[in-house]
Amino acid sequence: MPLCFCRFSTYICKWQGGRRALSYQIEKREKGYLLFTITRNEKRNAINYEVMEGLSEAIIRSGERDVKALVITGEGNQAFCSGGDLSIFHLLHTKEEAYPMLAKMANILYSLVTLPIPTIALMNGTALGGGMELACACDFRVAKKGSMAGFVQGQQAITTGWGGGALLAEKLPHAAAMKILMEAQLQTADYFYGLGFFDAVYDENPIGACESFLEKLLLADKNVLEAYKRIWIRKWEGSNLRNRIEAEIKNCASLWESESHLSYVKTFIHKKD
Repeated sequence: MPLCFCRFSTYICKWQGGRRALSYQIEKREKGYLLFTITRNEKRNAINYEVMEGLSEAIIRSGERDVKALVITGEGNQAFCSGGDLSIFHLLHTKEEAYPMLAKMANILYSLVTLPIPTIALMNGTALGGGMELACACDFRVAKKGSMAGFVQGQQAITTGWGGGALLAEKLPHAAAMKILMEAQLQTADYFYGLGFFDAVYDENPIGACESFLEKLLLADKNVLEAYKRIWIRKWEGSNLRNRIEAEIKNCASLWESESHLSYVKTFIHKKD
């Protein structure tokens, strides 16, 4: 059956004659920003294909005249995003099978990083692997104090595959970025705040903390915000960021079919079962 969308401030999917919530919600907030929420709390807000489609929709809707910023967060208070949903992506075994999924999400993140308005990752909990790549694609990161985060792809015998490595290289000094990626360890929000990668940490009330962080920015004219954001977009375009992300995708796709990675996925699925 086709999906029926209600065109109000919050977008929730319902089957005709039944009910099934989408894996995401998009809400236009009164203060002038768009709020995208991954609503997969039971899966630690892991990204599936439906979340990818939702992110694409949010990016398109961010072009609306009265939207000055895009905020991305997760449902609940445990996880911002635990990366790609391996219970779905474990069906991909070869580099030919993995590449389309990696490229799809990388294209979304490139669209996010070059979106001509400010973007904020409101990190309401743990961020792992692809969740950190999503956060890295945003201009700002506001994180829950005491939460853990890390580019842990190396523990899975793969690299970042959605462009997060190339993006991190843009946002941190090379030694700090290289150490984070190669060690593939979880670190505290305070650690990343100390590096300047997280822009703020909060104790409670994530929406309130985010709106406080954005308060003065949202007072600015949208044309001014876009003009300043394009300074960085031109920089990234001039440094061939898109081509560097493409090389990252291909490298990850090759590692995806390695015996080490397939063994990790098999063990992960077995533990969940």
